[in-house]
Amino acid sequence: MRSELSVDHLLGIKYLDKEDIELIFKTADHFKEVINRPIKKVPSLRDITIANLFFENSTRTRLSFELAEKRLSADIINFSAASSSVKKGETLIDTVNNILSMKVDMVVMRHPNPGAGIFLSKHVNARIINAGDGAHEHPTQALLDSYSIREKLGTVKGKKVVIVGDILHSRVALSNIFALKLLGAEVKVCGPKTLIPKHIESLGVKVETNLKAALEWCDVANMLRVQNERMDISYFPSTREYIQQYGLNRKILESLSKEIVVMHPGPINRGVEITSDVADSSQAIILDQVQNGVAVRMAVIYLLASKIKQ
Repeated sequence: MRSELSVDHLLGIKYLDKEDIELIFKTADHFKEVINRPIKKVPSLRDITIANLFFENSTRTRLSFELAEKRLSADIINFSAASSSVKKGETLIDTVNNILSMKVDMVVMRHPNPGAGIFLSKHVNARIINAGDGAHEHPTQALLDSYSIREKLGTVKGKKVVIVGDILHSRVALSNIFALKLLGAEVKVCGPKTLIPKHIESLGVKVETNLKAALEWCDVANMLRVQNERMDISYFPSTREYIQQYGLNRKILESLSKEIVVMHPGPINRGVEITSDVADSSQAIILDQVQNGVAVRMAVIYLLASKIKQ
């Protein structure tokens, strides 16, 4: 196995290869052991400064990155677009260059526009980690999802994973498809036809519009929320109808011929895509995903920071 990443930035899963992901997982295994110690901190990045730039709202991802950075002893600058000069018309490059002039080594960025991280990586001298760009990619979420499947089932290779819900607007779905396929999983997507991209089969995934059939097929169901904030038209008649056709509840789960693993990237709309009795059940690994997110993000930050020092 290689000892360093083949990329200088984490812009999307599509830029990684299988060995990159395996290296991230192996490093995350080490950091997972670290964060379960009484003293949860290591001095690995004492000389590294990281700026968290969030141009979109975030709770879990932002907190997870910040905690990962603190566990590695990095210095942190937190930036929120809502209370910044962006509101006065400052451009993205000017904003970032002003922050980099403070001797920042790495930028973790969430942005509403697809490709913002790629654009930035070509114009600034810092390592860029994409924390979500529009409806494009969310690479660390896909890494922690695959890592969680590996932890629960022993391997990702050969497992059947169905991604259910709003595939059309989901950066999580796209990154998950790339990561799962790289690691040898079989992938299906399930949801209303209006929420499934037209040419998604070209990514090597199959489409299933019947939830029960999809759940009977899979080993793992990754439930996504409907992203109303990205919709300018109505994609299905009503929330009630969506729940009836694509909401996962205890009754459906218990009717299956086998026990499956249930995942959710959050935030959960309880009672819509998933009911509380499923989200809080022993089959759900949602809180494991949150914990694994810190270890995986520590691994990504550490591996990219090691390239700064070269």
